[in-house]
Amino acid sequence: MVSKRLGRDAGGRRKFLAVVDETPECGRAAAYAARRAKASGGAVVFLYVIDAADFTQWLGVGDIMRAEAEEEAQTRLSRLAEDIRTAVGIEAETILREGKTADEIRTLIEADREIAILVLAASDASDGPGPLVSAVAGSGSAFPIPVTIVPATLSDEEIESLC
Repeated sequence: MVSKRLGRDAGGRRKFLAVVDETPECGRAAAYAARRAKASGGAVVFLYVIDAADFTQWLGVGDIMRAEAEEEAQTRLSRLAEDIRTAVGIEAETILREGKTADEIRTLIEADREIAILVLAASDASDGPGPLVSAVAGSGSAFPIPVTIVPATLSDEEIESLC
């Protein structure tokens, strides 16, 4: 069970959480989350999760792989935050975690009581909506906050008009 959300009336600031990864559609989720946050006087949080299972190599090799993955993730987060700052005019909070993505999303939501909406983007590929949307939808239990799923095919103009 998730802790009670801090509403605006309780001094909280509604945050929209978007997950950043290597999928082409994650940029659509970030754009939507940022525009919704700006339109509602909220904030946006970008979360990048590195899969810890990728670093179970031999001793030193796993450490090198982890460092490279962290550097790549930080670069991606910084670039996306800069793009959003330029396009939308809002500062993004960026968070890097290591673990299983769905678990880290839940942990972050529990830790930050201002996060009120999770924004994901559904892939337009024929093999399904994408691993993250599938994981959240198929988790077997209700997600602790509302989830908005944005079609990957939405343009910036369409996102702007929806927000």
